[in-house]
Amino acid sequence: MKGAHHDPIDHSRTTQQHAGESFIDTLWLPGLWLIGLGVVTIAGMLAAMAYQHDEWLLPLCLVAGALVTAGGLLVALEHHRVKRVEERWFADHPDRRPHLPTS
Repeated sequence: MKGAHHDPIDHSRTTQQHAGESFIDTLWLPGLWLIGLGVVTIAGMLAAMAYQHDEWLLPLCLVAGALVTAGGLLVALEHHRVKRVEERWFADHPDRRPHLPTS
């Protein structure tokens, strides 16, 4: 979807506007890649433990923690940006505010 990073919210076709947010908004990708690299680093840490290379455990643990934390932070920041875009859109279109379902 070209240009979806400007307004990745589906305003017209669903009542759950954020259902496919991570697929539509490509600005999530750096955070997802960092989380993926962190998971691969955790696998390397487990391999270092299995082969008894204890000198690699602490550096791999620190790198994995930093990668997963940075990736999660980027994903959270992008989600907050999307929420700000959504609130701005609702301010411009007050008649289109979604009705929350009652249970």
